[in-house]
Amino acid sequence: MSLALALYRLGTGLFEPFAPLVLGARAGKGKEDPARMGERLGRASLPRPEGQLVWLHGVSVGETISLLTLIDRIRAERPGLSILVTSGTVTSAELLAKRLPAGVIHQYIPVDGPHAVARFMAHWKPDLAMLCESDLWPNLISAADASGAKLALVSARLTESSAKGWAKRPAAARDLLGRFDLILPQDEETVSRLKTFGMNPGPILNLKLLAAALPCDESELKRLKAVLKGRRIVVAASTHPGEEEIIATAVPPGPILIVIPRHPQRGDSVASTLAFSCGRAVERRAAGAPLDKNADVYVADTLGEMGLFLRLGDLVVLCGSFVPDIGGHNPLEPARLGTPTISGPFVHKNAELFATMGAVGAVEIVEPASLGARVSALLADRTAHDKLAKAGQAFADTQGTAFEEGWALITRLLP
Repeated sequence: MSLALALYRLGTGLFEPFAPLVLGARAGKGKEDPARMGERLGRASLPRPEGQLVWLHGVSVGETISLLTLIDRIRAERPGLSILVTSGTVTSAELLAKRLPAGVIHQYIPVDGPHAVARFMAHWKPDLAMLCESDLWPNLISAADASGAKLALVSARLTESSAKGWAKRPAAARDLLGRFDLILPQDEETVSRLKTFGMNPGPILNLKLLAAALPCDESELKRLKAVLKGRRIVVAASTHPGEEEIIATAVPPGPILIVIPRHPQRGDSVASTLAFSCGRAVERRAAGAPLDKNADVYVADTLGEMGLFLRLGDLVVLCGSFVPDIGGHNPLEPARLGTPTISGPFVHKNAELFATMGAVGAVEIVEPASLGARVSALLADRTAHDKLAKAGQAFADTQGTAFEEGWALITRLLP
């Protein structure tokens, strides 16, 4: 073990006794689940199934949902394997409770203290650990490696800032990354950065490009389509603080505006902000308000219904991109459903994907000041509207080939 990782282990061990206090404070802010706090300390709340077990980890909603493609493939081809999925956020846990297939176990990821990690590993004893994107916890990775488990980093993402940070501790980076038996990077930039640390990554695999279309309640979709027939609908998807004001003032009256907060617990404050900003009637789904033909502005602040509202929309305004620091969300989610999509300019977390899709007309980038005009133009110009929708769906439909090459390498690690 490198000196930097040894010092990290020592430091986290010294601070680990304070973890319950930190977690308790986070629980008070709604960032932890008080009923499952033990899992964050490595104390499992469920028994380990008999036999061999594959563990997959994604930090939050996007990463864990992208793992569903792998989970479905493992279950189809290796039904005898047990599967454990971990994540680190309350929202991801709530969504996975609805999306994980029966029999797949979810637990919260333990804090990266030596004792919490040891308890986690001693209980679950994974035969293969597959971590997604960039959630690299040194103690956890070291413990998994020491246990004899195979290690894979899938859809790996190493940002420029992360690479600069690791460059200050190159021995630690080589030590940690070198423990993986397989690294499948999600883009060429990550390939280049991994090579600077002496890694030899496998083929590119971006799981977020491969996920299945978001599910929905088909009976509710059919009902709402009948109820809303004749009304145009603009969906502002995954909004963050500061974006609701932009959306409210930009989207013109006429179509129904459906606003989906990225974090549903913000529903009440989002509704208040929208009402103040646009002076229009605002209703909330979580408060029981029906969505009908007379709706003006509707806040869809329930969990797991994104697929429903994306299907209802005539146009999607993909948020997380109209204010700095968020970095944009996945434009393939509405594209898979054939819904034309426009986004703001702050998309650095998905820059390559937006650039590639933009080059073939599969998504449009607009500045906040131009948002209202572009929304109105696309709603009025059916040809431009349909062209954007078809290009998005065509791009989404061509993304499956990369998975097979990556899957062939993953199967070599499966127990």
